Amino acid sequence: MAPQLPAPARPEEHEVDDILPVPHLALGSHHSVNYQPGSGRMVGEYQHRAGLSFVYGKTRVHGKAKPNQRVRHTDDARVLSIGRRPDAEQALRQQMKLLGFRPALRQSLALPNDSAEMFELSNEAAWQHFTQTHLPGLLEQGWRIDMQPGFAYDLTPVEAWYAEVDEPPEHSWFDLELGIIVDGERISLLPVLLGLIRRNPALLSAQALAQRDDSETLRVQLEKRRDGSNQPLQVLLPFGRLKPILATLSELYMREQPVGENLRLGRADAARLAQLDSLDLQWHGGEDLRGFAQRLRDYPQQAVSAPVGLNAELRPYQLDGLRWMQTLRTLGIGGVLGDDMGLGKTLQTLAHLLLEKELGRLDRPSLVVMPTSLIPNWQDETARFAPGLRVATLHGTARQQYYEHLNEYDLLFTTYALLPRDIDRLADLPLHILVLDEAQNIKNASSKAAQAAGRLSARQRLCLTGTPLENHLGELWSLFHFLMPGWLGDSKRFNRDYRSPIEKNGEAERLQHLTSRIKPFLLRRRKEQVAHELPAKTEILHWVELSPAQRDLYETVRLAMDSKVRAEIDSKGLARSQIVILDALLKLRQVCCDLRLVKGDLAKPARGGTSAKLDSLMEMLVEQLAEGRRILLFSQFTSMLALIEDELRSRAIDYVQITGETKDRRTPVRRFQDGEVPLFLISLKAGGTGLNLTAADTVIHYDPWWNPAAENQATDRAHRIGQVKPVFVYKLIARATVEEKIQQLQRRKADLAAGVLDISNPGDWQLEPDDIEALFAPLP
Repeated sequence: MAPQLPAPARPEEHEVDDILPVPHLALGSHHSVNYQPGSGRMVGEYQHRAGLSFVYGKTRVHGKAKPNQRVRHTDDARVLSIGRRPDAEQALRQQMKLLGFRPALRQSLALPNDSAEMFELSNEAAWQHFTQTHLPGLLEQGWRIDMQPGFAYDLTPVEAWYAEVDEPPEHSWFDLELGIIVDGERISLLPVLLGLIRRNPALLSAQALAQRDDSETLRVQLEKRRDGSNQPLQVLLPFGRLKPILATLSELYMREQPVGENLRLGRADAARLAQLDSLDLQWHGGEDLRGFAQRLRDYPQQAVSAPVGLNAELRPYQLDGLRWMQTLRTLGIGGVLGDDMGLGKTLQTLAHLLLEKELGRLDRPSLVVMPTSLIPNWQDETARFAPGLRVATLHGTARQQYYEHLNEYDLLFTTYALLPRDIDRLADLPLHILVLDEAQNIKNASSKAAQAAGRLSARQRLCLTGTPLENHLGELWSLFHFLMPGWLGDSKRFNRDYRSPIEKNGEAERLQHLTSRIKPFLLRRRKEQVAHELPAKTEILHWVELSPAQRDLYETVRLAMDSKVRAEIDSKGLARSQIVILDALLKLRQVCCDLRLVKGDLAKPARGGTSAKLDSLMEMLVEQLAEGRRILLFSQFTSMLALIEDELRSRAIDYVQITGETKDRRTPVRRFQDGEVPLFLISLKAGGTGLNLTAADTVIHYDPWWNPAAENQATDRAHRIGQVKPVFVYKLIARATVEEKIQQLQRRKADLAAGVLDISNPGDWQLEPDDIEALFAPLP
C-alpha cells in the first residue's frame, strides 16, 4: 500500500476591514431601431449605460452590500477576507448622482446584464459633457474606466487641422483637401462632411449652423481604424471650425457624386480661401493661390492713389472702387462694378484707365462698349475728367477713318449695335482693358452683342451696371460667362446647380454658395451705404380710380384676354405662354393709361373722360409747377407721352423731351439743367441711363413696369451724386387693376436681386398660376 501524502495546509485567512473600494465604471452603447407610434416610423436611437462596480483587492462586486458581507480572494499563500464598506460605496453612488447620473430602470444591451449597477444620463449632450468634462477628473481620482467596444463617446483628441492645395502648373483648377490630424495621421474631412450632409441634411444646413454656438461640438465617426481593431475613431469637431469650412465649400451641399479626399475647384474659387485663414490651419502648398485670395480680400488696404491727371476728387468709396479694379488687374481677372446709378461708375473707370496710362501699362488701346445713347456722356466725362486720354469714337460712317490707326489711341468707344458689325476688325486688336457699360445689354448670352464681346481679346474685362440682375439669375450667368468663361459652368449646368434650386425652391445653401462665389468679383454699393451726403428720397404711391368708360373697357378686354390666356396655357403650358400673357397684360395696362392707346385717337368722347390718370396727372403738374418743382415724367409708352404733350400744349406748359427717336440729347438736358424749362418728358427705355438731371426734385412714373430696377434707374437720373434737394418720387397706380398687381410682383423681383447681390434670404420669384389669377382678376 502506497504511503498516504499529508493534506495540503489550508491557506491562512486574514480579515481586513480598512480597505476602501476602488470605483470601476464600465461605459457602453447600443444602437437600436424601434417603432415610434407618434410618427409611424422606425427610428434609430442610441442607448448608453454606465455600469458602477467596486473593486476590493482583486475582486469586483456590484449592488448594495448585505449586512456584514465580506469579499474573499487568494493572495499568494493567504486568503484575504475584506469587509465591504457600504458607506464608501454609497458615497461613490452619490458622486455619480452629482454628475447627473440616475439609476437606469430599463434593461439595455449597452452593457452585459448583471455585470454592474446601471446608471444613465438624460440626453446625448449630457453624455458628451460627461466624457469631455468630468471623465478626466474621475481618472485623476483613481476611478477605473472601462470603455466597451462601440461606446459612442470613446473620443480621440484632434491634434491639429490642415489644408493641402495641389495646383498643377498651367491649369485653370486646383485640388483642395481639408482635414484633421489624429494619432499622428492625416484624415480628410471632406468625404466625412459630405456623408453627414446626405444622411442628415438638416444637421448642417445654413439655418441649423447659424443657431449653433461656436463652442458647441459635433461628434463624428471616422472610417479610419485604430490598432487593427474593428472600432472606428470618433472625434469632436467644433462648430466654430465647421461653419467657415461649410460656408466656404458649399459645393459639398451640391455634390450628387461621392467626393474623394480632394475637392476640385476653378482657379477663381481661390478667392474664397482667405475665409479659412481664421482656422489656424497647417497649410501645405498653394502659396500663390492663398496670396491671390488674401490680396483680393485686403484690397481696401492697398496703397493706391488717384491719378495725377484726374480732374476730380474721388470720394472715399470711389477711391475704394479704384483700388478694387487695380487689384483685379494685378491678379489678371475681371469683375462687375455694380454700384447704384449715380455713384460715378464712369468716373471710377476713367480713373482706372488714366492710372494705367500714368504707370506706363497702357501700351495698347482700351475699349468701352456702351448703348448708343451714352456716347455723348462718355465723350463729355472723358474730356472733363481725364483729358490726358487720347480718345477715338467708333460710331457712324466716320468711324472707318480710325481703323487704320487704332493703336495710336488710349481709349476707344463703340456701341452694342455696331460691335457685331465691326467684330471681325476688332477681334484681332489686342486690348488692355475691355469695359462693357450698362452690361445688362449682354444679359442674353446668345445675342449678337454678347457673342461679339466674347470674341474680343483683353488683359482685363470689366462690366459696369447698376442692375447686375434684373429679371432672373440667367442674366448674372451671362455677365460672368463674359468675364470668366466656364467658371460658373455652362448655361445648362448653371440652371441645374443654381437657377432652378434658388428661383423655384428657394434653397438657402445654393444662394449662399452663389453669393460667396461671385462676391469677390462683384463690387456692389448702394447709395444709402456710401453716399451719405445724398438728401432723402421719398416714394409715394398715388392711387387713381378708373373712369366709368375705362372700367367698362377694362372689363371687356379682361374677359377676352382671360379666355385667350387660359386657352394658351392649357395648350402650351405656363412657361411657353409668356408672349400671349404679356400681350394681354399690355392691353390692360394701356386701358389704365388712356382709352386712346387701345382705341386710337378717334375714340368717341367717353363717360368720365378717356383717362382718369391723365386728368389726375395734369392736376398734379399744375400744382407742383406752381410750387416751383422741377419734374421728370417717365412713361413706358411714347404714344402716352404724345397724349401728355397735347395736354401740356393746351395749357401752355413748357417742357423738353427725350425718347428713342431723339438724336440730340444734349440740348434738352442742358435746357432743363439750366432752369429754362421745369418739366422733362422721358420714355423709360430711352432715359433710364446716361442722364444726369440733378436739377430735378420730383420724379413721376406714369405707369409701372415689371422690373423695379428699370424704374429705380430712371429715378436715379435725379437722385444721384450732385443732388442737394430732397427728391419725391410719385408712382401713379390705377387701383385694383393689373397695375396694382404689378406692384406686388415688383417686390418679388427686388427680393431676387437683393438675395443674390446683397446676400439676403431668398424668396419665391416664379410666375405661378396664382399670379395669373391675380393679374386677370375682375375689378371690384
